[in-house]
Parts: sequence; C-alpha cells; structure tokens
Amino acid sequence: MKQPNPWTWIPSLYFAEGLPYVIVMTLSVIMYKRLEISNTEIALYTSWLYFPWVIKPLWSPFVDLIKTKRWWIYAMQLLIGGGMAGVAFVLPGDFFFQATLAFFWLMAFSSATHDIAADGFYMLGLDEDQQAFFIGIRSTFYRIAMLTGQGLLVMLAGFLENTTGRIPYAWSIIFFILAGILVGLALWHKYILPRPKNDIQHVNLKPQTILIEFGRTFTSFFSKKGIIPALLFMLTYRLGESQLVKLSSPFLLDRPEVGGLGLETAQVGFAYGTVGVISLLLGGILGGIAISKNGLRKWLWPMALAISLPNLVYLYMAYALPGNIFLINLCVGVEQFGYGFGFTAYTMYLMLFAEGEYKTSHYAISTGFMALGMMLPGMISGWIQEMIGYQHFFIWVMFCCIPAFLVLPFLKFKEKNTP
Repeated sequence: MKQPNPWTWIPSLYFAEGLPYVIVMTLSVIMYKRLEISNTEIALYTSWLYFPWVIKPLWSPFVDLIKTKRWWIYAMQLLIGGGMAGVAFVLPGDFFFQATLAFFWLMAFSSATHDIAADGFYMLGLDEDQQAFFIGIRSTFYRIAMLTGQGLLVMLAGFLENTTGRIPYAWSIIFFILAGILVGLALWHKYILPRPKNDIQHVNLKPQTILIEFGRTFTSFFSKKGIIPALLFMLTYRLGESQLVKLSSPFLLDRPEVGGLGLETAQVGFAYGTVGVISLLLGGILGGIAISKNGLRKWLWPMALAISLPNLVYLYMAYALPGNIFLINLCVGVEQFGYGFGFTAYTMYLMLFAEGEYKTSHYAISTGFMALGMMLPGMISGWIQEMIGYQHFFIWVMFCCIPAFLVLPFLKFKEKNTP
C-alpha cells in the first residue's frame, strides 16, 4: 500500500500538537483577564494546567501498550475539539470559571497524551533521512500554531469584543472556531496518516513487564552522575520566566491606575502573537546555529544571561508606563528573542543529560521536571504580584534569575562532535 507523502500530514500534525498547548497555557490567561478574573486566580489555576506535562512520563508506556499511535492521535484531537466546544458553551454562564477550567484540564491531559503519540508516530512513519529533513518543518508548524493561538485568535477576539460589546460572547465564538479546527484536523488525520507496519497494538505484552522496565528507567535516571545539580538546573533555569509569563499579558491589559499599560486585546495579540513569536523563532534559530558551531559549553553562560537580562524590559515598562505601541512591541520582541536564544541551551542540556540506554525515557522525565519548574513558581506568581504590585514584582522576577547562575558551575555534561 502506497504511503501518503509526509508533506500531507507532518505540517498539520504539528500544528495540531502546538495549538492546544498554546490555548491552554497562553490564550486562557488572556481570556480570563478579559473576563475580570484576578491575577492570583489566573496564575494559580492556569499554572496547575502544566501538571499533565509534568506527569506525562508516567503514562507514556501505556500509550505504547494500548491501541496504536495513529489511533491515539485522532482520538485525542477529537477529545480536544470536544473540550474546545465545551468551553464555548459554558463561557456565557454564571459559573464559567469553574466549568471552563474543567474543560481546560480535559484538553491539557488530552494534549499531553497527543504529544506522546505524535512524537512517537513521527519516528515510526518516517525513515531516518526523512526525520532529519522534516525536523525543521515540524518545528515551523508548531510555531505557526503558537502564532495562531496567541496572535491571530487573540486579535480576532479583540475585534469581536469591540464589534459585539459582549466579551464572553466574543470568546465563545473563538472557541467554537477552535473546536471546528480540531475536529477537522482529527478527520483529516484519520484519513491521511500512514499506517506504518511497526505501529501496532501490543496484545501479548504483560502490564507487569512494562512496570518492571518502567522502574528500571526511573532508577537509572536518578542514578546518573551529577543528578543533583542537573535537577536544580531543570527547576531553576526558568524560575524568573515561569512567573513573568503568567503576568506579562495581564500587565499589558491592566489599567494604568493599577500599574498596567491598558492595551486592548487585539494589541496584546499582535505584540505576543506576531512580534513575539517572530522574535522567539529568530532567537531559537540563532541559538541552534551557535551551539552547532561551538558547542553548549561555550554558550551556556551567554544563553543563561540571554534568558534572564531581557526581563528588565518589563521592569522598565512598569516604571515608565510607555504609551508608544511601537516601543512596547520592541520591548516584547527583545524579551522573546532573549528567551528563544537562551532556551536553546536548556533544550540542548536536557538532550545531553538524557544520553544513554534509556535516552527517550530519560528525556521525557527531564521535560517533566522542566514543566514542574514552570508550574510551581507560576502558581504563586499572581498572588505575589497582587501583594507587591507590578513594579516590585518585576524586581522579584530579576532576583529569581540568580539561582540558575549559582547552579551552572556544577553542571557536568559531555558533548559530542564539538571542536
């Protein structure tokens, strides 16, 4: 049976992987701010939505055991689409906050499961040469999903807010659109995804065998040399960013009298979804080029500075309260570029640390700690901001960048193919 051309499913698959994540992690923050939820509640409850990605390694073996990865892909996309529709239905109601959070939890678990299946299917559906060729394509369409979720859809929401005068109704339309997109993608992938011979359901594999191997995977991970500084690095490298990311959009949207910049929804969508995403992508590309030429060891400290120092632009905006939209976009672009450049070191270190017999599983565990490092500080960031105000909060963010620099001298890693 002739397999479909990878161009017919790689772009759509990774668009479908990125879209739910950006909706749950970023779009939800902007929506709740426009619906007048407090910063404390926004940061606490949306940070809890990281939890499925924290514990993703715990159920990844069962995605291999039950059904095929092809089945998991379109089943999860249908479930995510149903969650989007659920948000759309309950938004106009009195208890929208609790009800929408329940649907966001459903989407978060479904999206984390979809990540496991999609990344595994990528390796099954392509040979090694194709995998290398399409690695940039999949990353590009994941970024396009980010642009769509935190840019185009936010700008559309702002337009609908202004034309209808009804904020819940405007956001309800956005989520109906999203539901249609996800259901359409699910139907497309059910039709177009290839059927690799090795994407099979393991009918004779006993659960206890999986559990034994699973135990060995975790034991070997925590027995790695330098595990303590590695875990501290995973948990602290984005300590400042984990709090900034939860309050940056509320800061831009909040009224000047409470310390915000008072931007409209569409302006925030343009700042993060267009200027921000382009800057993030450029930073990531340059970071990858730098490490490929000179290795991580040379760039670790500069990249740690790059992910930390640009946060100063928010401290500047909190004190200066600029009204010039070009200047605000420039500040957002600088911070996002630094984040994209600096995050490259984080990703590369996790890959190097995962090297060994259980490389795939160890990388998944490392990303779980990465998500934990975003979830826990993010949960209290809104409360901290409301206690001390935006100006002092952004000072606090800068202090939170220090622990990572204390850990860097103790990191141990071995690079291959570097000068």
